[in-house]
Amino acid sequence: MRAVVYDRYGPPSVLRVEEVPVPSPARGQLLVRVAATSVNLSDWETLRGSPLYSRIGGLRKPARPVLGSDIAGWVEAVGPEVTGFAVGDEVYGDNLWLKGGFAEYAVAPASALAHKPDALSFAEASTIPQAGPIAWQGTATAGPGRRVLINGAGGGSGSFAIQLAKRAGAHVTAVDNSDKLDFMRSVGADEVLDYRTQDFTRGEPQDLVLDLVAHRSVFAYRRALARGGRYLCVGGTTRALLRVLTVGAALGLSTGRRLGVLVVRTGPEYFEPFAERCVAGEVRIHVDRTFPLDEVPQALAHVGEGRSLGKVVVEVA
Repeated sequence: MRAVVYDRYGPPSVLRVEEVPVPSPARGQLLVRVAATSVNLSDWETLRGSPLYSRIGGLRKPARPVLGSDIAGWVEAVGPEVTGFAVGDEVYGDNLWLKGGFAEYAVAPASALAHKPDALSFAEASTIPQAGPIAWQGTATAGPGRRVLINGAGGGSGSFAIQLAKRAGAHVTAVDNSDKLDFMRSVGADEVLDYRTQDFTRGEPQDLVLDLVAHRSVFAYRRALARGGRYLCVGGTTRALLRVLTVGAALGLSTGRRLGVLVVRTGPEYFEPFAERCVAGEVRIHVDRTFPLDEVPQALAHVGEGRSLGKVVVEVA
């Protein structure tokens, strides 16, 4: 099978297309013929090996030779002790621990996959499993009269989070680069900020800040919160995350503001309810661009360099 592989951390140029053996499903696994795989910021980080936590399991070199975790496709083979799936079933899921989506076939735990809704295309379904739960859980406390700010809001999780917070009745401020301001308005943001020229930590205090690209001081994040407010970060630099976990937690307790890291719960029980909202038309999936398998390096660069509006998808089959 054809797969996009790499054996050292670095820029997209370290990726190459090779013919590799088709993997075999082990106990509890399925072999999936991949139709589409969406690109996440986690793919970009694991390609580059930065932040440091992206090297878990492979400090010196990548633990997995093929990136791509959000997959959608057809069941090609069923491993031992798997129930509920048959060859030919259309499935989707977040294969974060095994990855392998930037290839014609991938093995994944059956527990990580669900049957694809008929109303969603493979490309649409592939955008949901990782980004949907982040947005859903990150905006769980949004509600009428609350001010919610989303930093890094122009990408996949961010554009979903804008819509969820807005539907909950919150006033939503979205932060990203200037090229994404119109897009963020189009998916429901009440206010938009260009992070290059406007410092959201010095604006109106927020009841909830969902930070998808944390890199600032915890003192700045505390300043962004109203009393009783909550700051949650999901992605960002290792230093920023560690400071939020340590200094931020203590600082929050002393000031009536809570600062912490969002520990995202994953799996079908968390992404299927979000998919139901997409099917019902309550949340819009915006696929910015699709790339063929040969152009995975360009797809990763498009996301990693902050140019994507919503989700980017690699169409394999």
